[in-house]
Amino acid sequence: MKPSTLIIIMSTVISGTMMVLISSHWLMVWIGFEMNMLAIIPILMKKFNPRAMEASTKYFLTQATASMILMLSITMNLMLTGQWTVLSNNNQITANMMTIALSMKLGMSPFHFWVPEVTQGISLSSGMILLTWQKIAPLSILYQISPSINPDLLAIMAIMSILIGGWGGLNQTQLRKILAYSSIAHMGWMAAVTTYNPTLMMLNLTIYIMITLGTFMLFTMNSSTTTLSLSHMWNKFPLITSLVLTLMMSLGGLPPLSGFIPKWLIIQELTKNDMIIMPTLMAMMALLNLYFYMRLTYATALTMFPSMNNMKMKWQFENTKKVTLLPPLIVISTMLIPLTPIMLALH
Repeated sequence: MKPSTLIIIMSTVISGTMMVLISSHWLMVWIGFEMNMLAIIPILMKKFNPRAMEASTKYFLTQATASMILMLSITMNLMLTGQWTVLSNNNQITANMMTIALSMKLGMSPFHFWVPEVTQGISLSSGMILLTWQKIAPLSILYQISPSINPDLLAIMAIMSILIGGWGGLNQTQLRKILAYSSIAHMGWMAAVTTYNPTLMMLNLTIYIMITLGTFMLFTMNSSTTTLSLSHMWNKFPLITSLVLTLMMSLGGLPPLSGFIPKWLIIQELTKNDMIIMPTLMAMMALLNLYFYMRLTYATALTMFPSMNNMKMKWQFENTKKVTLLPPLIVISTMLIPLTPIMLALH
């Protein structure tokens, strides 16, 4: 792809998301979603092959369906209230339809089937955009309509997403699919707290994006797409191996790393709202995610021990690609837990 074309496409993706974030008019929100969706498809097909084309088609069909449902709910809301304002949504039917449309865009269960397939069919850099930037716009609308959302509907989808996100990743050897199932589980955690404390959902999204960006960057540096390629990592990049280990544990929410903060605060918030069973189930199902992250850690660090043979120690002779953003992302992804009281004060 030519640099000029890439700049135009990326600016359209960014401006579409920004339009969704700043608009208070439903039609402008819908147009922002459409701009974002149509511009992201060439990015997904950056490395053109039949698999990328299939993934892009699946993404387009799912997102177009979600957009149609969203437009239907917007039209019904206009008929009932006579207003285009995002915050004027008091009808339960339209709120439910909007929730379903946004959950399809986010890839939450039971509308999750496209996420692993699309992520697997595209490159690591496109997958990074799909699993981070593309979550911002739908979650911002979910944040705005949170007072009118049916909490039972969202709780059911949240529990199912966490279960599917943990269960689906257990038998995977493809790293992109594992990160896709991880994304589904994290969306479930965010949805669970949306109706009670939307600010916590935004905190969870921020930390999730930081950790996922760091993980994708490390995989891109090593061109790792399977657990087998991870097991060859030690001799090539000893430092990166330990970073992958730490980031995986943080993504799984293991204390005392940064990924533990949102889980801790969400469980605390749900408990404050007299919900005991739901956070208990969520915490138990989060162990499924932690299990397959531990499996990746094992594949990375323990299947090939460091060798003193100079011919095998490739890292001495290879120049590692330097990524400027990586060091701060690693620090944020692992060492934020002392700042938890400040985050609590902010929300």
